[in-house]
Amino acid sequence: MKDVDDSRAPLMDHLIELRRRLIWSFAALLVAFGVSFYFANEIFSFLVQPLVDAFGPGQGKLVYTKLYEAFFVEVRVAFFAAFFLAFPVIANQIWAFVAPGLYSKEKRAFLPFLIATPVLFLMGGALAYYVVMPTAFEFFLGYQGNLGGIEQEALPSIGEYLSLVMHFILAFGIAFLLPVLLMLLERAGIVTRDQLKRGRRYAILVAFVIAAVATPPDVLSQFMLAIPLICLYELSLVAIWFTERRRAREKGTELL
Repeated sequence: MKDVDDSRAPLMDHLIELRRRLIWSFAALLVAFGVSFYFANEIFSFLVQPLVDAFGPGQGKLVYTKLYEAFFVEVRVAFFAAFFLAFPVIANQIWAFVAPGLYSKEKRAFLPFLIATPVLFLMGGALAYYVVMPTAFEFFLGYQGNLGGIEQEALPSIGEYLSLVMHFILAFGIAFLLPVLLMLLERAGIVTRDQLKRGRRYAILVAFVIAAVATPPDVLSQFMLAIPLICLYELSLVAIWFTERRRAREKGTELL
């Protein structure tokens, strides 16, 4: 029991500590929102760049049909950016609350997952922003032109565009957390590497189902999410194999 922190406390002390961590997290989110709202136009300019590139220089425009829509878009942009800015503080507060109740080995096992989560999420979001969104937007804008004697023009709404961008980034970011999920399940003893290997064909099917639900209804976007998911599944199997070997070595050392 020596490797457990000495800071075990009664229930009321835990609740007080939880309240303190929540206050710090909320304060960080509030400060990040204020900063993000101040730079909301610059942030939205960054988010709209894939559409600008798809339209071409000096082409295309965004419209809003409700007088308050542009203002609430800025609020949503600020909240969206604030979450990313405040996440390091929020994650640190979660760790500070959970860590005292963990054994030293549990801390060493849990900390890599806490670090890998934002890294993988950003990788998924970057894939959506730099690869998938430009490709999808060019595909969608390809339907502009003369259609049966009438001109067909894309006039996306500013609110709908932001929703689409957020949907893309969140869908790809969350999907890229698959290795963390699988390794946590294996660590908890819910699944084994052999079970995951045997379920590979079902995993491929599930990857395409997730891609079909999480992306717009075009085949290209779906493949751009499904293929990385399948690769991440295989990467998870390799990572679990390494962790199994490390645990086996540690058990052998303890027996000696």
